[in-house]
Amino acid sequence: MEKLKKMMGLRTLKTALGAALAIFLSQKLGLSYAVNSAIIVILSVQTTKRKSRDLALMQLGSTVLALFVGSVTFRLVGFTPWAFGIYLLIFIPLAVKLKFHDGIVPCSVLVSHLLAVESVAWAWLGNEMMQMVIGAGIGFLLNLQMPSEEKKLRANIEEIEKLMGELLLQMADHFQGRQRPENEEKLHRTLEKKLQQTQELALREAGNHFTRDLSGYAQYVEMRMGQQQILKYMRKYARKGYRRTKQADMIAQLIQHVAAELNALVVHEEVRQEIECYRNALKQEALPQTLEELECWASLDEFVRDLEYLLELKRDFVESLDSQNRESLWKPLEEIHSAA
Repeated sequence: MEKLKKMMGLRTLKTALGAALAIFLSQKLGLSYAVNSAIIVILSVQTTKRKSRDLALMQLGSTVLALFVGSVTFRLVGFTPWAFGIYLLIFIPLAVKLKFHDGIVPCSVLVSHLLAVESVAWAWLGNEMMQMVIGAGIGFLLNLQMPSEEKKLRANIEEIEKLMGELLLQMADHFQGRQRPENEEKLHRTLEKKLQQTQELALREAGNHFTRDLSGYAQYVEMRMGQQQILKYMRKYARKGYRRTKQADMIAQLIQHVAAELNALVVHEEVRQEIECYRNALKQEALPQTLEELECWASLDEFVRDLEYLLELKRDFVESLDSQNRESLWKPLEEIHSAA
């Protein structure tokens, strides 16, 4: 079974089995147009449990609306092509207003069956409703079996933590005269790709739980994405502000400490005090005498401000987490940092 899943894909396998089961049940119940329930299954298998649940509820609601509008239209206008056109003119705007977009096509197919048999008797209305119940119901039940992405998420988070730390340490190397711009660019590309992958995983995992709130993973990725943009912005100040001076050496040490805090579970007050000490030391230095010195001084000051902002993003993220997300996210982070 596992080999079959890998070869065909879990979603494809579920769709095929669900479609066959839907036809089988429809035929056993003696429903006309039994194959239509298989088409509904194909449209109902989604990527997450929540999407499947929401789609199933929407399909049932849109079916009730479509059958009501269709039966009233056929009774008043008759079973003609024009009547079906009038039905669409009424049903589509209502479906759009009620956000039943995904139900427009399958429900209109059900209504077309009424046109084909030229009847809106309760038996035929029940026949069409049962097709939707079977198709949407099987699609929803199949989607209750979803593989967990938490293991992949934790592995990705561990890699993101390492990449963020490496980027900051490379900036520290820059201020100490050890420039590696090609490595830095490669790290940024790797980090960006990993963040995008993790964001997709986080959203998918959050959508596969009805009772657990796992939005903390997505919030974590957003926080790291924001920090990466700041790191990209800081590069130009690092290049402008580099001169082998006492200030550059101080900033290199400061970056190393911020790198440790960036990956820590909490932001310690000592680092903020260290940043403030640097600012005070910079104020006590002699004023810049040349334009070049002034530009260097301004770049260093802006660079330190961005370092502070990196820590602020982390602090705001931590404070925004509720107790459930703290527990689900903090546990893997603790494992990562205890192993480091």
